[in-house]
Amino acid sequence: MSEGGSAKPRPAAEVSEWSAEADVVVVGYGVSGAAAAIGAAAEGADVLVVEHTGGWGGAAALAGGFIYLGGGTALQKACGFDDTPEAMHMFLSAAMGPGLDEAKIEVYAERSVEHFDWLVRCGVPFRAAFFDRPAWEPAGDEGLMYSGGENAYPFADLVKPAPRGHLPQMADKRTGERGGGYMLMLPLTKTAEQSGARVRYNTRFQRLVLAADGRVAGIVARSFGEEVAIRARRGVVLAAGSFAFNAQMVARHVPALSGRPGSAVEQHDGQSIRAAQAVGADVANMWACEAAVHTDPGLMIRGIVVNARGERVINEDTYPGRIGQALMLRHDSQGFVVADEQAVEDAAANRVSSGMPAPQPRWVSDDLTELEAAMHVPAGMLAATVGLYNRHAADGQDPVHHKAARWVRPLCPPYGVFDLRGHTSGFTLGGLRTDIDGAVFDVDGEPIPGLYAAGRTTAGIAAGGYASGASLGDGSFFGRRAGRAAAKR
Repeated sequence: MSEGGSAKPRPAAEVSEWSAEADVVVVGYGVSGAAAAIGAAAEGADVLVVEHTGGWGGAAALAGGFIYLGGGTALQKACGFDDTPEAMHMFLSAAMGPGLDEAKIEVYAERSVEHFDWLVRCGVPFRAAFFDRPAWEPAGDEGLMYSGGENAYPFADLVKPAPRGHLPQMADKRTGERGGGYMLMLPLTKTAEQSGARVRYNTRFQRLVLAADGRVAGIVARSFGEEVAIRARRGVVLAAGSFAFNAQMVARHVPALSGRPGSAVEQHDGQSIRAAQAVGADVANMWACEAAVHTDPGLMIRGIVVNARGERVINEDTYPGRIGQALMLRHDSQGFVVADEQAVEDAAANRVSSGMPAPQPRWVSDDLTELEAAMHVPAGMLAATVGLYNRHAADGQDPVHHKAARWVRPLCPPYGVFDLRGHTSGFTLGGLRTDIDGAVFDVDGEPIPGLYAAGRTTAGIAAGGYASGASLGDGSFFGRRAGRAAAKR
């Protein structure tokens, strides 16, 4: 994909006619845009949402639907789990990566319970049932699951584990097509429009309009082949997603993702980030990404994950996205799962249906030397890895990577090797640097008047590390705050 056209701002003095106007103009109608529209409307603002496509939803509507929330939500309590804002804060500080925004982490943990209650008031349904099997997401409509490795090393040793993956209840679930993300977006968009927000579809954002005093006064977009200018009397909220589908930006900032499938939608073209940069906006964590390895977590947890040298990579009972990140960022996406017959059978018996066929081994043999040759692993390396693992597994221990004893047992021949090469995808986490109310900072650390942003257009709570639900969680949380702040300006 190209850079998406010029992102240079249009001076307001050069706008001969505004085709529309509102107090607050929101760019993008995914989760952060819908939340921003609701937040702005709640403050009495006239709101116009501009959406690139012909309908609401964005990447959020196609997502599994986890919303990362905690601190003692009603759903956590109903499922029998104790949690506190302090424990949530401690986990996020440890798990979200080396470049995290401490102010965002703090307010997100402190007000997570209130945000859950707000989602419920907006009509988002949750079923009070806990899903306790290793999987990317529940197969049914269970509402709570561990979604960030909270109950695995090293986090379980730092803070008392609590599941924080909150999943909207969804009937007739179809993963990747109509799942929990759809059931999050449906009530949010209904609430936004019932609150008075107007929506203009098939309108692609291009650049910002600047007043003579440097304030963001509106946007320029294209609608059905025509360039249009839309005035924002109070502020613009950029909520148009990441740059995962901008090949040039990905190659420049996150080369590990280049040439790999993007776990987003093609409208995540980075144009909103570029347009903000063109008026002096600062960015953060542009190097960061989430990664997924496309195989059954229940199989990985019962086997071992090794790299191209036959060395173990990580504790396999952690959040599967952390396994994907480890393989992509530290091992060039070169990896394998080594399992035995019992592991395969146990995984199959507990597998969550995802619409994808069950993984099949590429090689099967009783002889590890034979498997090393097939995998092009240095002679003796895989045998040494399996031998070390089995030696300690016989005592129910894993002193190397600290997998929980529940999942540790010796692997027995015949061994199956599942090829993970070429089975990773991801999306970008970096973006505009904002405060906790969505104000976009310039490169001098000052807020740009009239400009706000939320969701994957920004650098949110995830900064290299990740937990499933962090995007929908911080997108809706900070989107709501950005809409309110823009309306109050």
